[in-house]
Amino acid sequence: MSVKKQIVFPKHQLLLEQMGENIKLARKRRKLTAIQVSERADIARTTLYQIEKGNSSVAIGAYFNVLRVLGLQDDFLKLAADDELGRKLQDLDLLK
Repeated sequence: MSVKKQIVFPKHQLLLEQMGENIKLARKRRKLTAIQVSERADIARTTLYQIEKGNSSVAIGAYFNVLRVLGLQDDFLKLAADDELGRKLQDLDLLK
């Protein structure tokens, strides 16, 4: 089975890169080495490097495990939590 490469537009790639930088800064604030985090998250050191670079091909589970190691797992619940567009569309349906 072939793996399909995810295409991310440049402006959206910047968001992933910022998230990766945020993860890297969180790791450094906790004075954890890349080796410590990768071992605790049960991922390869190179995978952590790719996460900190905002690589879109890294599995979301790996991102979650790194956040868990950093104590930021609850931040995962913030993803898509404020669905403003979805609520507006729902409200439009209610008006019909």
